[in-house]
Amino acid sequence: MIVPDPVVEFQGVSKSYPIYDSPSDRLVELLTLNRVNRHRDFWALRDVSFQIQRGETFCVIGENGSGKSTLLQIIAGILQPTCGQVKVHGRVAALLELGSGFNPEFTGRDNVYLNAAILGLSSAEIDRRYREIEAFAEIGDFINQPVKTYSSGMAVRLAFSVAIHVDPEILLVDEALAVGDIYFRQRCMRKVHDLRSRGVTIVFVSHAIGDVKAIGDRALWLDQGQIRDLGPTDSVVAKYLAAMVKKDASYLEKKKRTPLDRDVRFQAPEICDTIPNIDHRYGNGDAEVIGIAILDPYGSPLHLLEPSSRIVVRISVRANRHLELPIVGFMMRNHLGVDFAGTNTAREGFELPPMIPGDIYTVDFHVDLPELYPAFFSFSPAIANGTLNSYENCDWIDNAITLQMGHGEGVIYGYLHLPCRVELNSCLKRHTNLSETSVG
Repeated sequence: MIVPDPVVEFQGVSKSYPIYDSPSDRLVELLTLNRVNRHRDFWALRDVSFQIQRGETFCVIGENGSGKSTLLQIIAGILQPTCGQVKVHGRVAALLELGSGFNPEFTGRDNVYLNAAILGLSSAEIDRRYREIEAFAEIGDFINQPVKTYSSGMAVRLAFSVAIHVDPEILLVDEALAVGDIYFRQRCMRKVHDLRSRGVTIVFVSHAIGDVKAIGDRALWLDQGQIRDLGPTDSVVAKYLAAMVKKDASYLEKKKRTPLDRDVRFQAPEICDTIPNIDHRYGNGDAEVIGIAILDPYGSPLHLLEPSSRIVVRISVRANRHLELPIVGFMMRNHLGVDFAGTNTAREGFELPPMIPGDIYTVDFHVDLPELYPAFFSFSPAIANGTLNSYENCDWIDNAITLQMGHGEGVIYGYLHLPCRVELNSCLKRHTNLSETSVG
């Protein structure tokens, strides 16, 4: 439980950068001691106010150019705000850019000592921790080579290793882990969880929404330098994704179809008209989800999911406007709110007929569940119009129905048990028999 104890405080913080149309304009300002104004201001941040509590994992999301990196650089003390107040309490270790703070001419070892000294460690303290830093980075003999010979992944490995071994009270991470290999990313995420358990405050910027939802206590959504939303991670991420879908929903290509010419509305023979829960709902309203149910193969409602069983995810939708290429689907989430699996009619190669206003379709997804760990799983239904590459979201309902996964016969290691066949290797036995036959 996080005790209210702010370690980072922003009060009305704004940051602007001067933009010049040509180098000569900058020179004119310098020569006139800024009495002549030849620039325009670009505001990377505008009136940003928030607090980050001690021990909290605080995630910052937003599009490229929204001000995320500027915000982290202000926390790190690299930049000063144009106006407003910033208070930071505690030692800050920052992993902001690939190899930031590294001298490319120095060896990795030299850069370890240089960066750790900048962060306040004495030579004796660095000596005690050097072996751990070297071991975690796992770059081998390259530790004694100039950093300019490193790949981007090697630079990140060393930078992250230094950042986490200087006992930071506040760790800043800005998308740097995105370039690492999956093995190192997993090790880094485990280390992040370890730092969280030790009470380290983490400020995490990433476009990997799955990582944000997995580790974030709260999230800040920046949009063009301003706070668009601030609150629990799941809520903020859902609103952010909805905005991105709406923004990107434009047709790149359309299939040519014969225009609809019918007055009779289509109504599905079986209609599900119950939505047990609505955490968040968004879409353009051209169509709507009117019901969802989880059934067994015989059509009876399920109250408990069973591992290694077949279920039917039934979704009923109604068109409010003409949909040329309707797509119906769902997302299955685990108890942490992480998107676990999902599908839709287009993904499965099932093309739905066009819909006119008033049409009601019911789509049944026959799903073979693997052997999953016992936890709660929610289903979020949706309807869209378009293709997999370009569509408009009509209606999406977060966590419309949730069911518990029952216990299987065996233990689940991890998230699911993969179908597996085990046999005793018999090559040695056959070789022995062959030898005995030859001797006989």
